[in-house]
Amino acid sequence: MFDYMEFTTRNIGFVTRAQQDKLRNAHVFVCGTGGMGGSAILALARAGIGRMTLCDIDDFEVSNLNRQVFCWLDTVGRHKAEATAEQLLRINPGMQLNVLKDDWTDHAGRIIEDADVVINGTDDLGASLLLYRTARAKGKTVIDSYASPLPSVYVTRPGDSMPEERLGYPTQGVAWDNLTDEMREAAFTAEVMHVMTHSASAFHIDLDMAGEVAAGRRSRMSFAPMVITSGMLMGYETIALLLGQTNRTDCRGWFFNPYRARVERPRNPLVVALIRPLVRRKLARMMAAG
Repeated sequence: MFDYMEFTTRNIGFVTRAQQDKLRNAHVFVCGTGGMGGSAILALARAGIGRMTLCDIDDFEVSNLNRQVFCWLDTVGRHKAEATAEQLLRINPGMQLNVLKDDWTDHAGRIIEDADVVINGTDDLGASLLLYRTARAKGKTVIDSYASPLPSVYVTRPGDSMPEERLGYPTQGVAWDNLTDEMREAAFTAEVMHVMTHSASAFHIDLDMAGEVAAGRRSRMSFAPMVITSGMLMGYETIALLLGQTNRTDCRGWFFNPYRARVERPRNPLVVALIRPLVRRKLARMMAAG
C-alpha cells in the first residue's frame, strides 16, 4: 500500500517534516510538459508535490525520445500532458492532477490565480506572453529557462520585468494571439542575443547549425543532459519559492556551464555595451551562413 510519509521519508534532512507538508499541500502549474517542463515535473513529483495542473497542446513524437523524460515508445502518439499525468500517478497515486489540452488558454486566469508557482515549459512565444502577463496580473511568480545550449534558469516575480520587456521583444502592447512571424523571429533573436552575450554558449554548440535555427530553417537542437539539468534547476527554484527560502536567482537568471564547471551570471552593463555589437555581428553572420 502507498503511504505518503514513507514515500517522502528520505526527503527529511533536506527538508523538515513541516516543510514536506507544505510541499504536499502546494499547487504548481506547469505549462508545457515536454523537455524542461517534463523534467521539472518529474523532480517535483518525486519531491512530494501534492497537486499539479499540467497543460500541453502536443502529442509525444519519436524525436522526443532523446530528452523528454515522460516520452517512451508506448507514449509516442499520446497527448503529452495526459500521458505524463498517468505516469505521475505511478509515482504518487495520491497526487491531485488536472490536465488541460488546446483549450488551456481559456482557463489560464483561473489556473494561475489558484497556483502557488507557475513553470513555463512551452517554447511558443504567444503562450509564454499569456502566461507571464496573466501571472503578473494575478501576483504570481514564473520560473523559466532560456533557449540555450547551456542549462539555465530564471525567476520572474510579479514586480520584475517580464522577458518581453527585459529583452526588448516587439510584442509589448500586442495581444498574445495576434503575433506576426516577424515578431516571433525578432523575439527569438533577442533571446539568442542575450544568451550569447551573457554566457559561453557559443563555444559549446555547432554554430553553423545554430545559425540555421536562428534563421528559422531548422528545428531547435536539444540534448538530454542540458534539457534535464535545466528542468532540475527549475524544480529547485520551485521548491525554494514554495518553502519561502531566499536565493540569488532573479529575473535575469544564470547559466550552468558543465564544460568549465562554473556558473555564469549576467555580465556587467559596461562589458555588455562593449561586446554587444560584436555579438550582433556574429549572430548576423551565423544567420546568413545558415
